[in-house]
Amino acid sequence: MSKGTIRRLMDRGFGFIKTEDETDLFFHRNELEGVEFNSLSEGQEVEFEKGQGRDGRPAAVKVRLTETQASDDGGDDQGEDDQGGDKDEA
Repeated sequence: MSKGTIRRLMDRGFGFIKTEDETDLFFHRNELEGVEFNSLSEGQEVEFEKGQGRDGRPAAVKVRLTETQASDDGGDDQGEDDQGGDKDEA
């Protein structure tokens, strides 16, 4: 899989990924795996495969957050909040 960074998100459900070779690659919300479009933010690292969009132009497909990004957005922060709350209550 290729890696890149979300460069721009558009309100209509698509965006652009800045690839490792510094080019912009289109992606559509239907190509996301394991993440909702509305939860994405510019600057997040993603993995993807290079494919074609409906119009035949190059596009990112099977787009997902990198493992690092997925774990950062997952339970790790929540666990820290829980621990902090226990200390305040004690």
